This record gives sequence, structure tokens and C-alpha cells, in this order.
Amino acid sequence: MTDAHSTSSRPPVRDWANDWDHLDPRWQADPYAIWDELRASCPVAHTDRFLGAYLPTRYADVKAIAYDTAHFSSRRVIVREHRPEQASPAPPITSDPPRHKALKQVLLPPFTPDEIARIEPKARRICNQLIDDFIADGGCDAAQRYSRHIPVRVIAAMLGVPEEDGDLYIRWIHEILELGITDDDLLWKAVGEMTAYFSAEIDKRRGAPRYDLITRVMEARIDGEPIRDDLALGMLRLLLIAGIDTTWSAIGASLWHLARTPSDAQRLITEPELMPTAIEEFLRAYAPVTMAREVMEDTEVNGCPFKAGQMVLLSFPAANRDPAMFARADEVLIDRKINPHAAFGLGIHRCVGSNLARMEMTVAIEEWLRRIPEFRPDPGLPITWSEGTVRGPRSLPLIFAAA
Repeated sequence: MTDAHSTSSRPPVRDWANDWDHLDPRWQADPYAIWDELRASCPVAHTDRFLGAYLPTRYADVKAIAYDTAHFSSRRVIVREHRPEQASPAPPITSDPPRHKALKQVLLPPFTPDEIARIEPKARRICNQLIDDFIADGGCDAAQRYSRHIPVRVIAAMLGVPEEDGDLYIRWIHEILELGITDDDLLWKAVGEMTAYFSAEIDKRRGAPRYDLITRVMEARIDGEPIRDDLALGMLRLLLIAGIDTTWSAIGASLWHLARTPSDAQRLITEPELMPTAIEEFLRAYAPVTMAREVMEDTEVNGCPFKAGQMVLLSFPAANRDPAMFARADEVLIDRKINPHAAFGLGIHRCVGSNLARMEMTVAIEEWLRRIPEFRPDPGLPITWSEGTVRGPRSLPLIFAAA
């Protein structure tokens, strides 16, 4: 997505080690070469942009920071141009110990493997309904007509909000995770609209509870007390945003890979038992999520100093490409057996929705390959990628034909 707020007009980066910018068009197009260069020459880069921020690119450094909750706070999880004193809560992801554990436990039950298995038939119906709409056209923008809609409709059903409001949810996500990095007014406008939306949904359930995530959050108790309203609303905003953008991106990146690597698509068709390892490899190689931490006091990680008050871009995608951790790290091996990737995070903030994301990715790719076994990128149309915190295709034009 691009518009008047596009980040492409920013001053270009001339020195990635001392002036990195994850909004630079070169990062958007191909961050892997940048991470490789930094990992070899300056594994923890720094920039004065964003009021000062660090960028670790080695798995070991990312892991050490993720586990060090004493020096690195999660109260801010996005590197932005502006940093208000009061961060907007989105628990449990913005919570630190000791409060974090109780908030996370509120969300664990509906995301267990058994609960996610109940949703799988609906996810398969959604995929096939979407494919029905474009398969006769001989091609489509798979990001806009397929991958974006699957997690929208699934998480909407889980929350108990209208699937028909999907375009509204996508706009909020774009404004918060992309445009809002540099436009504070737009960020808070989107947060305010989401808050009002979920406040209205909560009001509908007062005295009339439903079997959905909104009711679960409303009825949750911590130490016998209801969750504060601002925390409950933040939790619901998080569920909507995290439940859509990350999986949309992961599905799109997987289809992008298979379109460019038809031999892998054919292997998944003839060797369906490879699907679980392929999903893990797509998550490793194309991990969509980059989080952040705030440095609370001066410290060191593996000999590198971090100054209090600055931010850290905690790049799980860069960690997943570290050759010190993964053999043939820059290759996508759909039969990779050992794969301790960090796509869902590391430490206490490991993603609550990992079972849901894996199921949606698996179903989306299985149903696509069943219905559309031969496809390739459309050479006449550009493929574009998102900017900012979550990386994935936003335009993915494909042709349904053998190369």
C-alpha cells in the first residue's frame, strides 16, 4: 500500500551500520543482503533516527535481548519516530514481568491445538470460497484476493465481530503498523477508532455474553479482579492486529516463494508429508514480524553497549538468517529437519497465536495447491512489499499456468 504518507521520501541510508532505517525502500525490497552485510561487519548497528535505536542481526544477540526483561522493556514494541511518555497498552505483548504472565494466561486457552482444530474446517471453507471467486480468471493478485482475507475472516469469527468489516480492519493495521511509524496523528486516530469499535462491541455483550474472544476478555479475572478497561481494549486491539497482518504476510510470502520455485510446489503436491517442515521453513526464511524493546538502563550484550532510553529493533527475521545458527541459512529448504526458528519470537513473549498461524498457513497453501497446482508470477505486474514492522507481499500478481 502506498499513499501520501509513503515512507519512500525519507533521506536515503548511506551507512547501514550507523544510520540504518527499516523504512528505506532498499530494506523494503530486499532486507536480507543488508542483514548479511551487517552481520559480517557490524552485527549490532545503530541509528540516530527514531530518537536512537539499535539493530542486532545475530541470533545469539536477538535471543539474549529477548530473554533479558530486566534491561529491555516491552512497553514499546514498535520503533517509531515519536515516543510519547505514556505508551499505548496492548497486553500481553506490551507487558513486563511480573504482570505479563497473568495477562498472557487469559489468552492461552482459546489458542490451544484442540481449539484451533475446531476452526480448521471454517478456514478451509474460506479458502475455497475465495478461490472460487478468481480461479476462472486465470490469475489474480494473491495478496489482495486471497492471503489477506483468510486471517481477517478467521480472527473476526473468533472475536465475534463482522467479517464484512475486513477493509476497516486492514486500514487500521496499515495506519498503525506502517503509516503510524512516522505519522503520530494518524496512529492515534486509528487507535482511537479501534478503541471505540471494541467499546461498542463490549457494550453489546453486557448481560448477553457470547462464545467469543471479546466475551472471554470481558469476563477474565486476574487475582479475582476484572481486567482494567484500558488493558482489555488493548488486548482486543492486539488480537485483531496480530491475528491478521502477520499471517496475511506469511501466507503471501509462502505463495511468492512457491510461485518462484515451482519445484517446491510440485514436491508439496507429490510429497504432502513435507507440509509441516515446509511451513516451518517458510516461517524461518520469511518471518514476517519484527518487534522492539526499550532499553531501560545502560547494559551490554555480548560486549556491545546499549544506552538507556533508546530502542532496539528486535529482528527475528534477521536472526532466522544467521548462518551461525542455521546451515545454508540463505536457502529455503522445505525438508529442513532441525529448525529452531524465531518467527514467533523468543522468551516470555513468544506468540500466543502460533498454533492458529500454522493452521491458517497450512490450510491456505494446501487448498491453493489442490486447486491451483501450476502458477507463476505475472511478469507484467510488480510485486510490492509492506513497510515497517511486519513484512509481507501487499501486491502478488500470479498467473495460473505452467511456466
